[in-house]
Amino acid sequence: MNLSASMPILNVSSHLAQATKANPDQPAIIWRRGHGYARWSFSELNHEVDALAHGLAAAGVSRGTRTILMARPSAEFFALTFALYRVGAVPVLVDPGMGRRRMVQCLAAIHAEAFVGIPLAHVLRITNPVAFRSVRTAVTIGRRLAWGGHTLDSLRAMGGRAGRGAPFETTDTQPDDPAAIIFTTGSTGPPKAVLFQHRTFDAQVRMLREHFGIRPGEIDLPTFPLFALFDPALGMTAVIPEMDPTRPARVDPTKIIRAICDNNVTHMFGSPALLNRVGRFGEAMGLKLPSLRRIISAGAAVPPDVLKRFAALLDDSARIHTPYGATEALPVASIDHREILDDTASRTADGEGTCVGRPLPDATVRVIRITDDPIPAWDESLVLPQGQIGEFVVKGPMVTRAYLSSGEEHAPGATALHTGATASSNGLNQSSHSDSSTRANQLAKIPDGGDLWHRMGDVGWIDERGRLWFCGRKSHRVETAEGILFTEPVEAIFNQHPAVFRSALVGIGKRPHQRPVVCFELEESHRDTDRPKLIRELNELAARHDSTRTIHTFLINTRFPVDIRHNSKIFREKLAVWAAERLRKKPCRRW
Repeated sequence: MNLSASMPILNVSSHLAQATKANPDQPAIIWRRGHGYARWSFSELNHEVDALAHGLAAAGVSRGTRTILMARPSAEFFALTFALYRVGAVPVLVDPGMGRRRMVQCLAAIHAEAFVGIPLAHVLRITNPVAFRSVRTAVTIGRRLAWGGHTLDSLRAMGGRAGRGAPFETTDTQPDDPAAIIFTTGSTGPPKAVLFQHRTFDAQVRMLREHFGIRPGEIDLPTFPLFALFDPALGMTAVIPEMDPTRPARVDPTKIIRAICDNNVTHMFGSPALLNRVGRFGEAMGLKLPSLRRIISAGAAVPPDVLKRFAALLDDSARIHTPYGATEALPVASIDHREILDDTASRTADGEGTCVGRPLPDATVRVIRITDDPIPAWDESLVLPQGQIGEFVVKGPMVTRAYLSSGEEHAPGATALHTGATASSNGLNQSSHSDSSTRANQLAKIPDGGDLWHRMGDVGWIDERGRLWFCGRKSHRVETAEGILFTEPVEAIFNQHPAVFRSALVGIGKRPHQRPVVCFELEESHRDTDRPKLIRELNELAARHDSTRTIHTFLINTRFPVDIRHNSKIFREKLAVWAAERLRKKPCRRW
């Protein structure tokens, strides 16, 4: 009996085909060219996807082919990604900002068979021949040099001969088939390779559309490339921003504002760091952005003052949403800026944590007792009473089921997740990782019959209205002789000081006898402030709150080390090393 024949066909690229059929002439992608803009309609994008899909297939890229894709945000990035989906290949997407060594380690462990990238990416490939020895098909986006292989023009020519202008028949991938491999930022450990199935992407598209009320014809400014890929599937026009996506905290606000105004952008994704920079500029210039109706900000908790500042640029009917989730599970919960500013911000300031809203209808969230050990099976006895701080766990259709090896074989959560029959039938050979993955699987996932709970690695609590309150990363908790301190509640107390741009709680020493230290990055206007006076004021502030009364060590840092994806998550592990060196009066590190 052929079981696969009875299963439903599901392919991410079908969303693009549907959007094209509904609105063929609507702009799909807009990008800056010279003093104006260039654009592709949905029909043109879909035609390009067909042409490249025919070419990729002729070049040997087919169902299940792991294909590293390293392209700058561009029309080609969209077309290539959906062409890979259409042929049933598995795009491998990685942040180049994670550093050359880490990136090579991660990509080498994937054993990709195809490599599609800009010339600089191919230089990385040919200078690391052992790491990429599994690559059989190479495609250059732009000018090809001595390394050979194909170009986009040659793919189009090959596709023209193979398909003769006919649409490419979408590969009949099924819900559990692999759709993509996307790496986490590695902000709290080595980057992990997350396996996305077609059912996961389909669930995410549906949940985003339904929860945020996204409608075809809207115009999006996606300042994070991976979120941009949702736009064609949602029927939205994507305006490619002029920015370095690995440095949102240093974005030129004039270019962001120009793109919004020139194209009447209605929807925007931006990290907290980007909203802070654009909001400060807009406030100083007295600007308004009346076309914006919806902003989504994620990657880290968004400070209330950042929300208030950016909201001042918008019409009263606009909303800033701060969804909660992770690469492995997104979206999980959401809240908008009105509820934060009118209700939860004052509780955040009192040290209760950051409210990230209510779970979405398809997401089931629980709070379990804090442990660093694996949990072999789900049991309701793990769940804590309402109001107690523990680790968030979630299950639902948007939860990914597998990690693949990311080159850090002994790192928790970094090896392959064995998924039984699915793993053996989807073209991903994971058997070589089974021995090393057992502990990692249990650290990341909790089996629950035929389902899985994902351990978010975040701590928090649920209030009487069903809202989630985020209190920080589990790995960042500080255990002292007086009790456990969590980063978000502690830092919110100190972030209210006018001289403080942001703060970070770190622990020196080993649990449960750590010394709590709070590091501070100052506002630019307060960089020359009287440091002894500031420390006295911070001590006084700490003494007024139960959650900070036991903290007596404060350090000023010029600039915090942060993640490359959103420039918002603080690398507290690095900061803890810096603080320990500072307290030992050794030379301090710089970032």
